[in-house]
Amino acid sequence: MAQYTLAVIGATGMVGRKILQVLEERRLPVKQYYFFASHRSAGTKLRFLGEEHVVLELNETCFKGLNIDIALFSAGATVSGKFAPLAVEAGAAVIDNSSFWRMDKDIPLVVPEVNPEHLAKYKTKGIIANPNCSTIQAVVALKPIADKYGLKRVIYSTYQSVSGAGRSGVLDLDEGLRGNPPTKFVYPIAGNCIPHIDSFLDNGYTKEEQKLIDETRKILSLPELPITATAVRVPVYFSHSESINLELGSAFNLDELKELLKRAPGLVVIDDIKANKYPMPIDAEGTDIVYLGRIRRDFSIENGVNLWCVADNVRKGAATNAVQIAEELIRQWQA
Repeated sequence: MAQYTLAVIGATGMVGRKILQVLEERRLPVKQYYFFASHRSAGTKLRFLGEEHVVLELNETCFKGLNIDIALFSAGATVSGKFAPLAVEAGAAVIDNSSFWRMDKDIPLVVPEVNPEHLAKYKTKGIIANPNCSTIQAVVALKPIADKYGLKRVIYSTYQSVSGAGRSGVLDLDEGLRGNPPTKFVYPIAGNCIPHIDSFLDNGYTKEEQKLIDETRKILSLPELPITATAVRVPVYFSHSESINLELGSAFNLDELKELLKRAPGLVVIDDIKANKYPMPIDAEGTDIVYLGRIRRDFSIENGVNLWCVADNVRKGAATNAVQIAEELIRQWQA
């Protein structure tokens, strides 16, 4: 089996460290790892696969001569915009976790359970975008439904954990529970829900809501699909929850739809209302699974259905999906 060289950029951040954990668990065919961060974190030592690794400084020349095959970027949009092309120029395939490249028409936006075929042209090296965390879990659920029944409309209502805002979001909840004022969010998050994630756009939506709309269309290759979204920050540490209302393109049998979802890759259905069984954030935390429950017909419209969808936003919604893209790339390279 071929052995590859892999780099993690932003290795000391919340998602970067989670990427390292997932890489340890999944054991890709990698012979050499490099870890990069800003000059502030350069020189930090990270323990990985039983060894200490010194974090290297990310700069304009850091990739030269290292023969990196895959570079996982998790350092923000500004860093990705500047340094991802330099990594590609040095011979790497870049998997970028920021928003910078997602809606570029020439960059594939990939969830491996949903659209691995979009990677086909990247048997040579290039940039691949990792979607937004809330989009990833949603499209894993939507893909089998769209393929079998078609989609006429999607309504998203998301309930997103504070870790989606990074360490500062987690700290705001910690401090808020102690009675201290927020520093990350515009209002206290402890004991509260804030219908405001990212900045507001001129159309009245937030950037987070618009990402859900635009990214879903791109990943499912349904550019005209009617979608609306409301994104809410809730006082939960990890795992995003989503209420998804769908209008399908054709008639469906509810039991058959449930069986379809149970067989779909990456999904686990927990849906037994008689026993009060349904997925919750604490069920998803620390896992790579997208959980579905409360699957029921929407009687207000023809061919309507409601889903409740939960996943760990830092693992499946960021780190694990990026590593899964790397695994799929390697699989295609070796095919």
